[in-house]
Formats: sequence, C-alpha cells, structure tokens
Amino acid sequence: MGLFDEVLKDTESLFLNEVMLDFSYQPKLVRHREEHQKYIASCLLPLLQKRNGKNLLISGPPGVGKTVCCKHVIEELKEYEDEIFIIYVNCWKKDTSYKLALEICSILGYKWIHNKRTDELFNEIKDIVNKKSLVIILDEVDKLQDFQLLYFLVEEIYRKSMLLITNEKDWASELEDRLKSRLILDNLDFEPYTLEQTRDILEERKKYAFVKNVFDESAFNLLVDKTYELKDIRIGLFLLREAGNFAERKALRKITIEHAQIAISQLKDYQKRNILNMEEEEKEIIELVKKNPDKNAQDLLNIYRKEISLRTLQRKLEDLSKSGIILKKEAISAQGAKTFIFSYGTIKRLDEF
Repeated sequence: MGLFDEVLKDTESLFLNEVMLDFSYQPKLVRHREEHQKYIASCLLPLLQKRNGKNLLISGPPGVGKTVCCKHVIEELKEYEDEIFIIYVNCWKKDTSYKLALEICSILGYKWIHNKRTDELFNEIKDIVNKKSLVIILDEVDKLQDFQLLYFLVEEIYRKSMLLITNEKDWASELEDRLKSRLILDNLDFEPYTLEQTRDILEERKKYAFVKNVFDESAFNLLVDKTYELKDIRIGLFLLREAGNFAERKALRKITIEHAQIAISQLKDYQKRNILNMEEEEKEIIELVKKNPDKNAQDLLNIYRKEISLRTLQRKLEDLSKSGIILKKEAISAQGAKTFIFSYGTIKRLDEF
C-alpha cells in the first residue's frame, strides 16, 4: 500500500447518491412497514369503486415512518387512478381552518381567494372536490387550533378518506363526541423500530448512498445504536451523512469510529436546523423563553404582547417542550398553586453524548 492510497483525490467522493440520506426521499419500499401500507391502502380502496373510503388515525412517535408510508401509498394510488384529488397538508404551519382552506385552494389551483371568508372558501373547495373523490392527509393534525375543516370534510364532501397523522395516540379522545361520531376513525399505530429493523433500514440507505466498503463496521454500529436509542430514523440518516461529510473533508477513503463520534456530537446542530424550519411565531416564542427563563405561560403572554390567546401559547409551549427545544418543569406559583415554567435548552437525551 502506498503512502497516499488512503487519501481521496479531488475528483473522488465517498458518496454515490447523497439523496438517499434525505428523510424526504421516497423509497420504492418502506421496509418493515409493509403491513401498515397495506392497511392504509385498504382504507382507500372503496374510493376506486366510487364509494366512501375509511378515515384513519395514524399515530406513533416521530421518525417511525408514518408520513413516508402515507406518501408511498398515495404515489401508488396516483399511478393507478386519476379520478381522485389528493391533498397533503402539514398542520404545524397551517394550524387554522382558514389557513388550511387557503392551502387546499392553492393545491387545487383555485386562485380567486381574495377577501373570501373560510366558509366561502369551503364552498369553492366543495364545488371542485365533489366532482371526483378525495384523499386528504393532515399531518401533525394535533396542531390544529380549531376543527371547522374536519366538520366540513365529513359533512360536505361526498367520497373521501382522511388520513390524520399524529404523534399523540390519544388525540382523538379529546374531540367533541359529535365530531368523533361523524369521523368514525379507524386506528393504525406505528411502534418504534427494533434494533435489527433500525440496522436494516440504515444498512439499505448506506448501501445506495455510499461507495462500497467506505464505512468502518464499528462506526456504522455506533450510529445504529445511537439511532435506536433515540428511536428516530431521521436522526440516523443525519448521522450517516454527517459522518461521511467529516471523513470527506479530511480527504479520507474510510469513515471511522472517530467520524461517527463527531457526527453524534453534531446532534444539537440537527435540532437547530429544525428550529430554522419553523414559522416566525414559533421562533419568536423560543426567543421569548430564552430571554425570560423560568416563567409560566401567563407571564410569558404578558411579556409577549402579541395577538395570541393563552390557550394557543400554552399549546405551542407544550409542543416545543415535547420537541426538546425548550424545557418544561413543575413549579409553585406565588399563590401556592401548581404551575409549569419554561426555559430554553435541550432535552436530556440530546444533551448527554
């Protein structure tokens, strides 16, 4: 072996196809979720017979394939049938019925939205959608601030299936009985991947993303173990990419355990990137908490002085705490009552590498 055989030339790369490490990449087969995909497809099957489909609540923790499975089934449906409108909306940003109505109009190509109220937009949507059938996917449906859209869908759209995706298994239990009785939701729960399933998924992505044999086995095993510990395949894809990038910056032909360890140390940066993708209101609330630590929601609302209800602020604080971006802890108020205070930080599991 020559002295420079382990050094990459400027025309070489460790990566074959880096797109394979994007979580948004749609694999032809979602591994270890075959039965889930079949069940989702079965809920949509009646639409092909011009009948009403089933409504499905899809629950499970982040990074276990809920969204990617739905999108995979939908892509197959598009190839099979063109008499079905297909709409996907993430409710993290479109969290009111008005915002959802605007987004649906945009997807449907309806442009005459100026000065129209929510109910007027719904009427336009109904006139378009009822000419065919509808599949609507509402991702992160637990972020909705009101349920006017859900009532509209169940009462005004003739043939449809709703796929409602949430991290919270018990989300539907909080709905009004009148709405629950109309939705008639089936349930599909996604459990976290096992260690071997995690290894298998990352192995497949590694196989197509990297040049053969560039990953040291011990380095790959470390990233698999960390991904399994955090129960989120998205983190695993981030770690694979980062380890490869660090090795390539050093112009090395091998991704070693040192590069894997450096990648793990960058998980806080992964969280920061998630923050950058948020809407301005969420960023403002994070900054508010950062500048005013150990305050409860009412105190923060008094400081914030923006057009937002206490309930909405409490929900957003709760969502941010579940994401590990801010910390929530129990405290006693000046009046002796139990309350919750918030501070900026990262959850323990992302803070102890």
